[in-house]
Amino acid sequence: MELSAEFKNDILTVIHKIPIFDTLEMQIISLADGHCEIQVQRKSSYDGVAKSFHGGLLMTIADSAACVAIFTKTGPFINLTTTDMNIRFLAPCLTDVTVKANVIKLGRTLCPVSVDLYDAAGKYVAVAQVNYFLIDSLPINNIK
Repeated sequence: MELSAEFKNDILTVIHKIPIFDTLEMQIISLADGHCEIQVQRKSSYDGVAKSFHGGLLMTIADSAACVAIFTKTGPFINLTTTDMNIRFLAPCLTDVTVKANVIKLGRTLCPVSVDLYDAAGKYVAVAQVNYFLIDSLPINNIK
């Protein structure tokens, strides 16, 4: 399902207020229903011990892409938080990274997202899964 221009704009407005998007200069490549693709340029200041993209930063980008993918299903004004995440590094990332996140299932309170990470040549460098908790789905008003 195609997202309306207004809906995409709402998402972009919200994510541009998230400091890590600015810090890592994340660029949104595409948004679709349950999908987000982000690209981040590799800088030497992003290197880890080896001269490659730091794994923790790759995980941060994967987490951010997962969040935006969920926004394409829920809208960007929902409160949510990461509950857990895992990543498997397959190869060093020596170039810019492209991250593709796809919502696996939008549940009542939990939302798992699969995330694939590629270098500039299209080589698979990591695979991740990120789970989010949808805070707004809690019956907080019923708790006394």
